[in-house]
Amino acid sequence: MILRTKNGETVTVARNGLLHFLGVEKGFEGVQKVAGDVELIAAVPIAMTEGGEFESGYPWTLSTYDLDRHGERIDPMGWEYESYMQNPVVEWAHRYDIPAIGKIEGLAIDGQGLHGIVKFNEKDFDPFGWSIGERVKAGVIRAGSVGFRVIEIEIPPARDGDETALIFRKQELLEFSICNVPANPYALAKMAGGENKTLSRNWGFPHFGEISSTGIQERKRWTSL
Repeated sequence: MILRTKNGETVTVARNGLLHFLGVEKGFEGVQKVAGDVELIAAVPIAMTEGGEFESGYPWTLSTYDLDRHGERIDPMGWEYESYMQNPVVEWAHRYDIPAIGKIEGLAIDGQGLHGIVKFNEKDFDPFGWSIGERVKAGVIRAGSVGFRVIEIEIPPARDGDETALIFRKQELLEFSICNVPANPYALAKMAGGENKTLSRNWGFPHFGEISSTGIQERKRWTSL
C-alpha cells in the first residue's frame, strides 16, 4: 500500500507497517476504528463502455471489493464522499502542486463498487489535462488511483483458500488521480468487447517523482516498513 503522511512524504509500506501507522494493535482480529491520520493510495480500474466514452465524460469505477496484490479489500458500502463532492477534482499522479486536470460527476455506490464520470478539462484552457483525456480515449493510459483516509478496518481470521488479510470497512474519499502505472492487476480499462487484459503482478507502484528545473524526473526513495 502507498501511504502519504501529513507532511507530504510518500512511502510504500507492508501490512505490518500500515497497521502501525493506523495505530492498530499487533495481533488484533475483528473490526476496529483507527487513529492514524494518513492518506492511503490504492489503484482502481477503469470501466468504460464499448464506445469508449459517454458524451458527458468517461465512466470510471473508482474502487471495487477485489483483492489487491497486498491481500487487502475495500468495502464498497463503506465509502464516505460527501466532503470530496464539494471539490471533486481529478489530479495527475497524486500531484498537489499542479492544477487539477478534470473533475468527477455523478458519484454513486452499488454492490460492485464506487463509480463516477470523469470529465477532463477542455483544450482551450488546459492543453495538458485535455491531452491526458486523449490518452485515456486512445487506451494509452488506462489506470487510476484513489486516495482515502481510513476510518474503520477489519482483520479477518485466517481461512483456507482466502488470502484476505485486511478489509477497509469505512473510509473517506480524499482525492482521485489518473496515473501511468497501477499498483494491482485490476487497474485496467475495459477494452473493446468488454474484456480486460491483465497486468503482470511484477508491475510496481505509481511514480511520485518531482520535476527538477532541468525537466528531469527524479525518483523518490521508497522505504518499506
